[in-house]
Amino acid sequence: MPEISDAIHAVLFDKDGTLFDFYKTWGPVTEEAALLVAKGDPVKARHILKESGKDLDTGKYIPGSPIASGSNREISDLWTSLAGRTDNDLVYAEVHALFLKRQATAATPVTDLDVLFTRLRAKGLSLGVATMDSEESARASMARFGVHGALDFICGFDTGHGVKPGGGMVEAFARDMNLRPSMIAVVGDSPHDMAMARAGKAGKAIGVLTGVSLRENLIDHGADVVIASIADLESVL
Repeated sequence: MPEISDAIHAVLFDKDGTLFDFYKTWGPVTEEAALLVAKGDPVKARHILKESGKDLDTGKYIPGSPIASGSNREISDLWTSLAGRTDNDLVYAEVHALFLKRQATAATPVTDLDVLFTRLRAKGLSLGVATMDSEESARASMARFGVHGALDFICGFDTGHGVKPGGGMVEAFARDMNLRPSMIAVVGDSPHDMAMARAGKAGKAIGVLTGVSLRENLIDHGADVVIASIADLESVL
């Protein structure tokens, strides 16, 4: 069976901004969620978005900000505080439910995931997803596009392997696949993804430009290489 590389035997993907176009998938959903937390107050919703990392002039998210890189729980807890509320668990439940509901219709893959995953697996690579979204949401997204069966590993912030930028997700994937972390390539769109790759001692950190970060952001945080999108992945593995 042909191999892409003697060193890389598995690929661990971030989800949003990497497998799915960040702004097409999360832009309107995030605004709707902020308005929900603000109980319909548009001024308060704008304040929530601004203080958690959205540039209101450009509509872009600041790389490394809570809204771009935080877990769903971290985001909802921050929004609860910014909205002047104290019912953290209720806010998280409402935001989580909204995200699950909207992802069923809003998730926009960067490329045909089934075709890409099929090609990568044909080259002998194990595949995984590590996201700061919930594991439930990640599994639902993968199932919706019919590619969950191509993945050997799916974890979210709540799976129990820690959160980005820590290396626990990389280490867990390596254990599950019976590989050394150095045999894994991490692919992501944020500084947190690159830092996770370094913390987990992954063999390669590959940045993509379909999320919140510019090329220089990713290189400054440890990317070995930056590509336009996962459609170009095979050329750099």
